[in-house]
Amino acid sequence: MLSLKQALTPDAPTVRRISSQLLLKGERELVIQHEGSEYHLRLTRNDKLILTK
Repeated sequence: MLSLKQALTPDAPTVRRISSQLLLKGERELVIQHEGSEYHLRLTRNDKLILTK
């Protein structure tokens, strides 16, 4: 049986989720290539993620 919220909310597409640990594989940085550009995903000393071009 659907809840009221489910009945009133249109179906949203599912978003893929992946852990940062799986992406970084023990490293502190990785490069993502997108449409000819490189983006750097870095893990800071405070365990925050920074994405830069």
